[in-house]
Amino acid sequence: MERRLAAIMAADVVGYSRLMGEDEAGTLAALKAHRQELIDPEIAAHSGRIVKLMGDGTLVEFASVVDAVECAIAIQRGMGGRHDGVPEERRITLRIGINIGDVIVEGEDIYGDGVNVAARIEGLAEPGGICISRAARDQVRDKLDYALDDLGKHEVKNIARPVRVFRVLTDGEGAETAGSTRGGPRPWRWVAAVGAMIVTVGGLATWQLWPSAPAPVATTAPAPEVVSEPATTPVPLPDKPSIAVLPFINMSDDPEQEYFSDGITEDIITDLSKMSGLFVVSRNSSFTYKGRAVKVRDVGRDLGVRHVLEGSVRKSGSRVRITAQLIDATTGDHVWAERYDRELTDVFAVQDEVTQEIVSVLAVKLSAEEAARLRRLVPVDADAYDLLLRGLALQRRYSRETIAESIEYFEKAIAIEPRYARAHANIGYSRSIEVLNGWSGDREAALREAESHIEEAVRLDPTLPQVHFAASLLYRIRRQLDEALAAIHKAIELKPNYAEGYGSMAMVLTYAGRADEGLEAAQTSMRLNPVNSFFIYWVLGQSYFHLERYDEAAVQFERAVEANPQFLRGHLLLAATYGQLGRIEDAEWEAQEALTLLPELSLRQRRAIVPYKKQADVERYIDGLRKAGIPE
Repeated sequence: MERRLAAIMAADVVGYSRLMGEDEAGTLAALKAHRQELIDPEIAAHSGRIVKLMGDGTLVEFASVVDAVECAIAIQRGMGGRHDGVPEERRITLRIGINIGDVIVEGEDIYGDGVNVAARIEGLAEPGGICISRAARDQVRDKLDYALDDLGKHEVKNIARPVRVFRVLTDGEGAETAGSTRGGPRPWRWVAAVGAMIVTVGGLATWQLWPSAPAPVATTAPAPEVVSEPATTPVPLPDKPSIAVLPFINMSDDPEQEYFSDGITEDIITDLSKMSGLFVVSRNSSFTYKGRAVKVRDVGRDLGVRHVLEGSVRKSGSRVRITAQLIDATTGDHVWAERYDRELTDVFAVQDEVTQEIVSVLAVKLSAEEAARLRRLVPVDADAYDLLLRGLALQRRYSRETIAESIEYFEKAIAIEPRYARAHANIGYSRSIEVLNGWSGDREAALREAESHIEEAVRLDPTLPQVHFAASLLYRIRRQLDEALAAIHKAIELKPNYAEGYGSMAMVLTYAGRADEGLEAAQTSMRLNPVNSFFIYWVLGQSYFHLERYDEAAVQFERAVEANPQFLRGHLLLAATYGQLGRIEDAEWEAQEALTLLPELSLRQRRAIVPYKKQADVERYIDGLRKAGIPE
């Protein structure tokens, strides 16, 4: 039996029996014309495969759910244009349903719940409308310029569990309530053709820039891997030299070399971040500008920095060309520029030279230890470095599959360079991530392997901040909070501008019962990373929650789950927060979201997992979840 994951589109004609009864020949001719002139060409154009035709029905398979939804929109719009001059009672109108799921393949046909759900969803669509399942919604949200209206959960024939359904809103309809998934309107945003956007999150509105869109539409919350757009309200400059490093452009002939130019950028950011006399914006904020045409002055204003570094990388065979230019964001003037044509083996020397030039030009004050670290160049085999960068690119995609693949690349790097501390540290980090998410078959074996590689990394190069960051995660998983805190302090000591480090510190401090200090660390992380991710919203919300500042906590958790709807811990803490606020309907809704993500969820399970040091913090969390309706 062959199985595969597929996007399935089911479509049928509204009132087909009535149309056939009134004019069989005319209905068949019209339907045939619609198929030949519109439906079949659109399916082909969007790489779909017609599985079968069933009188008035059509079943189509797509490899991409985005293609399926775009195809459905094109068909419905095209059908609207074909009604001119046709009496309303004779018009052929379609309903379309889309799902993504596991299908059983038998010859050219497909079967299974994935197909059945698509067919049931199609029956819930309005005439001329499109409905999609939650699984499909999670794949397309923020990838299409159309809003989604949450129709809630529906019991459908022959499907064991209720199906959550969303209506695709075309032509800007229903914009203000698009994305509503709780008892009241959810945060929403307009994207206008003139390139301006207003965002309303938790009652706070800011104007933001946005690439031009074809028409004013509303969008749903961003996908897990997406962070907020930079705010255009000027961020105050720090009281020391400051810089943002924009993603270096990949100038290689091979677009797949993107990982290499990204890796060079990240290493320069890391090297600069080790200087306490320099304020460096985090990688996450800098990379929101990747692939966008931006003005340096806007970048400086949005991120709160005086200088911006930009450049390009061209890798060809054993040679690499790196260009870099430093710009004063307040005036637009070029401060420094250089081009390096080197052997690939000299790439570390180039990074070192760029860092030293910036430190010199900006007159950054260095401690003796920082000056020594700046001069310390650790040569690494070029092939091992390339493998490391490939592994890091996969690791950041943060799925079960990509984390496992990243480990393979790190292991290959160690096979070439056994003393490669960064590769050892990242194996430890990836294994810890597997344990944290329940992706490892043998939890203890994975933790032992992580510990072995992290200890080896510390032995090989204790000056690497990433080594201590990985160690902190491992300690936190083992509930050794004092050791976790010591490790993250060491990472920040080595990399004073470590936004992720401060975020991790905030989490550990809150687990340790020091939520007030955790709040300060979270706020430092947000300043270093002005374009925040769902994770830092969650960390900030956690500090507010355990300070019993529930209204402020709710705002942050709402932001977290809007940015990442699959974030279980976000839904759980939001449910607990609503429970403590007495917003029981909202709390129950979030509890159901969490139970959908993890059906075996229980209060007993959460007690066993949460690493809070103080029993009062455990009880505050569990009490909120109980009020939300999480089962014992």
